[in-house]
Amino acid sequence: MRLLVFGRTGQVARALGQCPQVATLDREQADFTDPDTCLAALEAHRPDAAINAAAYTAVDRAEREEALATRINGTTPGLIARACAARDIPFVHISTDYVFDGTGTAPWRETDPVAPQNAYGRSKLAGERAVLAAGGRAAILRTSWVFSAHGNNFLRTMLRLGESRSALDVVADQIGGPTPATAIAEACLSMARQLARAPDKAGIYHFSGAPDASWKDFAEAIFARAGLAVQVTGIPAAAWPTPAARPANSRLDCTRIRASFGIERPDWRRALDAVLAELGASR
Repeated sequence: MRLLVFGRTGQVARALGQCPQVATLDREQADFTDPDTCLAALEAHRPDAAINAAAYTAVDRAEREEALATRINGTTPGLIARACAARDIPFVHISTDYVFDGTGTAPWRETDPVAPQNAYGRSKLAGERAVLAAGGRAAILRTSWVFSAHGNNFLRTMLRLGESRSALDVVADQIGGPTPATAIAEACLSMARQLARAPDKAGIYHFSGAPDASWKDFAEAIFARAGLAVQVTGIPAAAWPTPAARPANSRLDCTRIRASFGIERPDWRRALDAVLAELGASR
């Protein structure tokens, strides 16, 4: 199966680019601020399936650039989904837990009401709605707390800070599932392949790493496995204000993706060891 991936430098796109028969597109080849370039790329490659791993992810900056974020995360993915539906090819679109209001303690299910609390979440919800409205063999994968050896992510930030500090304050009242980019890539590939055979599997799915943890828990695991002696003190999110509100509850119920696609939640602790080994080998 020939797969076309929108995105090249992002964490998931990089992981997808390591797979055979996968073509990735950078911004010069498919500019999400100019949907026509994306549609032209789809026509030129004529893939058997497409995956959207491109997005506007600057959560705080989106508060002042919501129109741009919505164009990139909402309008353009919807147009790509419509073009894929017209060609009857599977389209997998990556979304986020930020479409929920982030309250409570129960893991979010696909059928729970959406109520994003920031501009980024609203832009991603616009993308979900546009993709679903396009019809066809489209699946949306909501995920959370992505980490890898590349790009800007919590893991790399903690390692950088841990090399120069002996103590850090880290938010302890936001809970979610750290999710390795490689596992998201594998899930997207599996979904695209299965959608080609079973279009009735189209819809929304949740996918995140296990077990659920706080940012403090995640930081402590990073330092312990990296051999860094850093004392982590838990603080409330209110003590670390940001322009965009963050969800306190990013837990995702991943029952549906296991039942429909046979995809299990990855153990983020094992993936963390693999990422640290990769970073160590690259130094």
